[in-house]
Amino acid sequence: MPNTKPIRRIAIIGTGVIGASWTAQFLAKGLDVIATDVAPDAEASLRRFVAAAWPALERLGLSPGVSQTRLTFTSDLTAAVRTADFVQENGPERIDFKKKLYRQLDELLPADVIIASSSSGLTMSAIQSDCPSHPERCVIGHPFNPPHLVPLVEIVGGAKTSQATIERAAEFYTGLGKQVVRVRKEVPGHVANRLQAALAREVYYLVAEGVVSAADVDTALSWGPGLRWGIMGNLMLNHLGGGQGGIEHFFQQFTGPMTAWWKVLGEPELTPEVQKKLIDGVHAEVGSRSVSELEAQRDDILLGLLELRRKYEKPVASSQTTERARRQA
Repeated sequence: MPNTKPIRRIAIIGTGVIGASWTAQFLAKGLDVIATDVAPDAEASLRRFVAAAWPALERLGLSPGVSQTRLTFTSDLTAAVRTADFVQENGPERIDFKKKLYRQLDELLPADVIIASSSSGLTMSAIQSDCPSHPERCVIGHPFNPPHLVPLVEIVGGAKTSQATIERAAEFYTGLGKQVVRVRKEVPGHVANRLQAALAREVYYLVAEGVVSAADVDTALSWGPGLRWGIMGNLMLNHLGGGQGGIEHFFQQFTGPMTAWWKVLGEPELTPEVQKKLIDGVHAEVGSRSVSELEAQRDDILLGLLELRRKYEKPVASSQTTERARRQA
């Protein structure tokens, strides 16, 4: 697959929460976006989302020449992808739906157009299995919600995905300012969601067993390790946790206690009763605040953290690679 064709026009398939957020991200980087969705109110909902997200994107910095008018919408899938240089698919998390859609896209699109899925858990090997012509251009490009703010993108190839596709997708997302993680082996849920799931299991267990309230477990996370995780990852924090001895001293000191805790971690069953306990606890924590108010608080704090982190960013690629990525965007 040639790697030189500029990526300037993005087709967005599915304009729910993730698709709408991707749309805002691509528009903010000066790309043309044509979106498609079969829901009757999809276009109006999408344009409302983009307009609401725009102030945050302005705060982060818009690319030259950007405009919300570079968004077009159609309910016709064929028309949406006809002139696309890159497809970001955000359909339902159902393997039957994905396989049927990708077979259709495989027939409609030229061989050099990458089809990237935002799927949060399905494997690309399963999704691309019904693509008879060019399965090598299909790849997972999984964002973290909301994509227009959170920089993470996980790239995962399937059994038939080419290395050229993986490299070109990584270059494209990097050129947009994303932080790209290359997942080298397919596992359900990829990486970030598996980390979340592992933590959620213990959170649910501790609340279900009456060890702590929903509000207090959230406080323990967001005002303790969560603050540190917003700065550095687990292994880097382990390195600091070892003091001047670094990661080596950390393992010498904490391997015993840590592995002992592993043996007693919970395995909760999310019965209706356990779910009710968790739901009641969350509503008590939320109080009178609406979902919109909580989202606004999350996004404002997140923007502040992103602005602060920019002061300490290190280059993620050579200047030559960065320039190529910029041209792709």
